[in-house]
Formats: sequence, structure tokens, C-alpha cells
Amino acid sequence: MAIQHQPQLVAAGAAIPGLLNLPEPVADLLLQASQRRKLSRGEPLFAYGSAPDAMFGMVTGAVRTSITSASGREFVLGLLQAGHWFGEVSLLDGLPRVYAAHAVGDCEVAVLPAASFWPLAEKHPEVHLALTRLVCHRLRLALAWIDDTVLMPLPARLARRITALLQGGGTSGEQDVVSLSQEDLAAQLGVSRQSINRQLKLWEKQGLLRIAYGRIAVFDRAALERLTHG
Repeated sequence: MAIQHQPQLVAAGAAIPGLLNLPEPVADLLLQASQRRKLSRGEPLFAYGSAPDAMFGMVTGAVRTSITSASGREFVLGLLQAGHWFGEVSLLDGLPRVYAAHAVGDCEVAVLPAASFWPLAEKHPEVHLALTRLVCHRLRLALAWIDDTVLMPLPARLARRITALLQGGGTSGEQDVVSLSQEDLAAQLGVSRQSINRQLKLWEKQGLLRIAYGRIAVFDRAALERLTHG
């Protein structure tokens, strides 16, 4: 069953040019061919290795993407907020998914089945072009993340991650509020939660931010951005 155009998803994407969104006309086409799915906190959207049967757009809330090692340790890849589209790589190459996605809190997702996507892409070449650019952007993000992980000290890496979440719509309806736990930040950066907490506590004493359960309120974004250079 097709859904009606939802300005909230398109507007969220349009307000964040260059990130994990799509041009408004393309997003509109995908939305009208999509179905809605509501998820509760912790509920899986899809599992690692699952079939490439759809791509997705965040309408409200957020999902956490991650991989899990053989020992059971979870590594968080990212947090996808309202306006972001994902799942296109497996849809394009037809191979199983290489990460899992779970709801961070209650959220709503636009689900575009593969059976609806391919006729749409054949009829509208701009869809293929937009997805190609989206995949290229993900590659750039991955390379930048490798650079951060290998070369940058923890304060710079953490500052970069927080400011990237702010720029990518990582807020919860308030200005400069990141809705992400310290555990997830630690998993994204490959360090312990204690290391993250120590650095955040230091910045809190300096008046740059305030720590709360599952969220970080940033008071001095400019100062935090200056710290991203190491």
C-alpha cells in the first residue's frame, strides 16, 4: 500500500545538504512508493546477513547501525536520524546486509520494497544518480572515520563525533542536543566508556556541554569544533 507524501522526512533531509539524505524530488518519489513501519526502543529493523529486500528512510526517531564480533561485542557504526536514507547498497548489489539496524527509541521508518524500487528507478534515472552520490558520500565518511580512528587523539575524535552528530541532525527537538549514550559513543570510537566519560566530564567542567542520561547538551559548539583539529 503506497503512502502519501510526508513533508517531515523530506524537510529533515533538505535541511541537511550533503549528508545521508536525498534530493527532495527523489525523496518524494521514494516516499510515495513506500510503506510505514513503527519500531519500539531496541526493536530490530533488520539483522546482519538479512536479505536485501528493501531500502529505508527515517521519518521520526533514529536507528543505530552496528556489527557484532564473534565474541559478542557490538561495534556501533552510526546513528541515522530523521531525513536519512539507508539500505541502498544491498538493494543495488543484491548481497546480504553487512550490518544490523535497531531502533534507538520509538521511531517510524519508510520502507521501500525492492519490488517497488526497481520499476521506480527504471522510470526515473535521477533516482540512480542520487543513490550513486549517496553511496559515494558513505565511502567518504568511512575513509574519514578511518583517519579519525588511526591518527587523531581521543579528544579530537570525540569532538568530531559529537559535532558530526549535530550537523547530521543528531538532535532530539532541541538545539545542540545529541541523543546518544556514552556506551554508543565509546563503541563508535573503539574506546572504553570510562575514557569517554572522563573527557566529557572535563568538558562539562569547562562549560562546553552538560551530560545527562543518554544525551549531551552542547553549550559552546564553536569551542568544540575548534577541538576537532587535535
